[in-house]
Amino acid sequence: MSRLRRDDEAMSAGGTAVEEAPVIEKSESTKSETELPWNVIVHNDPVNLMSYVTMVFQRVFGYPRDKAEKHMLEVHNNGRSILWSGVRERAELYVQQLHGYLLLATIEKIV
Repeated sequence: MSRLRRDDEAMSAGGTAVEEAPVIEKSESTKSETELPWNVIVHNDPVNLMSYVTMVFQRVFGYPRDKAEKHMLEVHNNGRSILWSGVRERAELYVQQLHGYLLLATIEKIV
């Protein structure tokens, strides 16, 4: 409370309280960085049924059943599967949709 009182006294005595503005650093990505191909990866989890994961792949990516099952088995056997590659913005959208179905999904930049 004494600090608050000193600031009030400085203001009433004609002084000005100087506050430092926070420094905000912008991380600007270049156009070529966002256009580089990104992979959408689904990781294995012990919770979801194989039939459920297959259904999600069909709904999110529009895959036919056989392709969705192939990716589901790859996730089950190898721990992960690359489901889609393309621009970052679309990859982030797919990951968000997969999270909505409670699947563990990430993106990674193709180098």
